[in-house]
Amino acid sequence: MTDESDTWFQRAREYLVNLALVTLITLAALLPYRLRIPLLGWLTSRIVAPLAGYSARVRENLALAVPDLPETEVRRLMQAVPDNAGRNLMELYSAKEFSARARHSTVYGPGLPFIDRARAEGKPVIFVTGHMGSFNAARVAMVEQGFEMGVFYRPMKNRYFNAHYAEAMGSLSQPMFEQGRRGMLQMAKHLRSGGVLAILNDLNAHGGVPLDFFGEPALTSLVTAELSLKFEAPLVPVWGIRRENGLDFDIYVEAPIPPGDPIEMTREFNARLEVQVRAHMDQWFWIHRRWKDGTGEMAERGAARLAETAETADAPTELPK
Repeated sequence: MTDESDTWFQRAREYLVNLALVTLITLAALLPYRLRIPLLGWLTSRIVAPLAGYSARVRENLALAVPDLPETEVRRLMQAVPDNAGRNLMELYSAKEFSARARHSTVYGPGLPFIDRARAEGKPVIFVTGHMGSFNAARVAMVEQGFEMGVFYRPMKNRYFNAHYAEAMGSLSQPMFEQGRRGMLQMAKHLRSGGVLAILNDLNAHGGVPLDFFGEPALTSLVTAELSLKFEAPLVPVWGIRRENGLDFDIYVEAPIPPGDPIEMTREFNARLEVQVRAHMDQWFWIHRRWKDGTGEMAERGAARLAETAETADAPTELPK
């Protein structure tokens, strides 16, 4: 098969997947909000996840990270995790109703005085989080707290879905910075002006370094910590935890990660994320291949960067000016 036919096949596959998802979202949107959110969660967990292999991936990741988990709990999570993912998707495409609920979320935690002080002084803040509960609920709640929430995001692999997905993301808060050189430059300008930024830092990062997560090496980006140091912005973990009713959230704002070595700062983030995941196992995105490149060639290159960083710990970080 030629590269041209590969491209055609990939585009056709992406188009059909996008069509199926848009159809589900459009049909669910005809229902009242309190029904459409759990419906798409159910459809995702019972139909989409088994067919797409997501349920099997949840099992695979759990076997690696928490091998002693009882089989009954594994089976529960194989349904509960995709259910939360489906709810997140439908909430994003129900921006008006979702924002109306999420902005009234309870916001609490030891980090509140730090971010209030930074805002009063006109200093930048970086909220760091992961695919835990609802990142978007945390965004909306922090906007309600008076923070102009810029977001750094990684585009979806499906080009057709990403076109409207990015638009839906942008409807919740602005500005949006797409991963890449241009996005990095825009983000640096935003932080330099005292802006607030939110970054998800729990994806398999090809340019990252292997750091511990659930006792296993996972490629993790250091850029978030480096940005925090570069712009003297508090690095504040924030979590949007879904309540038992499945529709509302509590937003927990942690104390900032102490500034220092970016590797140690990122290790601290991984440790704090792990605490939250263990407390809410069904709310983290176990579907993602978090440990995919934690070993192998990419990990070896990342480990070499770790060693190089240790030797040049006092050298300035190269980030956009």
